[in-house]
Amino acid sequence: MFCYQCQETAKNSGCTIKGVCGKTDRTAGLQDLLIHVLRGISLWALEANKQGPIDGKYGEFITRALFATITNANFDDERLVALIREGLVLRDELRTATGTLPPGNLPDAATWYSDDVAEFHSKAASAGVQATANEDVRSLRELLIYGIKGIAAYADHAALLGHVDPEIHAFMMEGLASTTQDLGVDDMVNLVMKAGEMAVKTMALLDKANTGAYGNPEITSVNIGVRNRPGILISGHDLKDMEELLEQTAGTGIDVYTHGEMLPAHYYPFFKKYDHLVGNYGGSWWKQAEEFESFAGPILMTTNCIIPVKDSYKDRFFTTGMAGYPGARHIPDRPDGHSKDFSEIIALARKCSPPREIEHGQITGGFAHNQVLALADKVVAAVKSGAIKRFVVMAGCDGRQKSRGYFTDIAQELPDDTVILTAGCAKYRYNKLDLGDIGGIPRVLDAGQCNDSYSLAVIALKLKEVFGLDDINELPISYDIAWYEQKAVAVLLALLYLGVKGIRLGPTLPGFLSPNVAKVLVEKFDLKPTGEVAADIHAMMAGV
Repeated sequence: MFCYQCQETAKNSGCTIKGVCGKTDRTAGLQDLLIHVLRGISLWALEANKQGPIDGKYGEFITRALFATITNANFDDERLVALIREGLVLRDELRTATGTLPPGNLPDAATWYSDDVAEFHSKAASAGVQATANEDVRSLRELLIYGIKGIAAYADHAALLGHVDPEIHAFMMEGLASTTQDLGVDDMVNLVMKAGEMAVKTMALLDKANTGAYGNPEITSVNIGVRNRPGILISGHDLKDMEELLEQTAGTGIDVYTHGEMLPAHYYPFFKKYDHLVGNYGGSWWKQAEEFESFAGPILMTTNCIIPVKDSYKDRFFTTGMAGYPGARHIPDRPDGHSKDFSEIIALARKCSPPREIEHGQITGGFAHNQVLALADKVVAAVKSGAIKRFVVMAGCDGRQKSRGYFTDIAQELPDDTVILTAGCAKYRYNKLDLGDIGGIPRVLDAGQCNDSYSLAVIALKLKEVFGLDDINELPISYDIAWYEQKAVAVLLALLYLGVKGIRLGPTLPGFLSPNVAKVLVEKFDLKPTGEVAADIHAMMAGV
């Protein structure tokens, strides 16, 4: 195997024996093959589209299948094989309809796979990352693919709420097909920047889907203790699953707790009508082994952020959507016009003890763009008076490495006249610290999930307008971003597309950036690695 798509990849160069995430060589190979099948579907789809618009099912499948390949989402080989088989059927439909071999360097694109599952894994070496020999071409192709994976995750969430944009599907096909073609460096860079544009478009679509269904997030204090009733813990990112679980558990005497990236569900007005949604349990995804163990009740994992599941709680661990783990029970997709059936989880919860309390108190969030812009006059006045000297965007992902303590240290040591803007699970490094406020404005403004990073861009663009600035980089805002997986890559590309420069990215720069590609990003966008805490704070306060 060879995989370097996440921040924790071995030695920041690539996992070659087993993934740091826990995936095996076989699982990694099947994911490579699935990506390869998606390239084939994309090539045929682009060719078929010349004869007239194609069915949306092809774009929908590509979206879901890409989501299954992001870090910590799906470790279940059987489900990956099923996706490969489904993809081959769709590819052959397009091939039959088109009848012409599309341009590209996909090995024998028409008949590359047999129906023998045993042959799938043996093909992985010629389908995987290292099949591209040139290091810089490989780097640009993988940067594009990882950005598209992040776009797919956001697009899938929006689709579940009824919001689909064929332009996004078309770009994913264009991008995947391009990785089979001998393009020049400029063309590949342009596609990477187009991925940033599509990331902005997709996050805006998801924002519209979420707020349309559940209202605009509002300032909310969330309980982090427990009650003395059986509970169900829901983790991941999927708000539609959250809605259906809450509806099915209403009046059952079972409480529902959020975990990890589901914390921001509490900020939406829609979910506040459920009095059995009682709080958030635990913290970031990488602590789930101990937190899932102490919770005592069933755990529903709706998306990525799974770590290897311990036997001690595997019988209480369920997946759904594109998430999967071998040996775990999986809740099937919703039938047309119906909800998912969570009765098995509910029945199990009735037999379980209440969760064991691991902390108590409250944390506050809900500062998405609509809420912050409602406070715009107060924020602008604080900036003009000098009460707020600088905003620091510390959004993104959390992870296991000790070096991520950097972000806690930054939060603690930033001057008292700074405000942290955050979204994603990176906030768990500092959202329970007592950092105070500035004239009633909390010093940590949590916009929500990594899916809600769009809010931070909207806030910045609105402040640029309010202050009458020509360039977003003239704002008193610094970017100190933590990354882990491919949704963070999409967010990074979105920021670069919007023209943001001087982003600090850590705790390491991506291992999939070749020295030459990294040099381009540094020279064009002033992208830089995180450094020493004191030096970085000094530089950020100086606007560099």
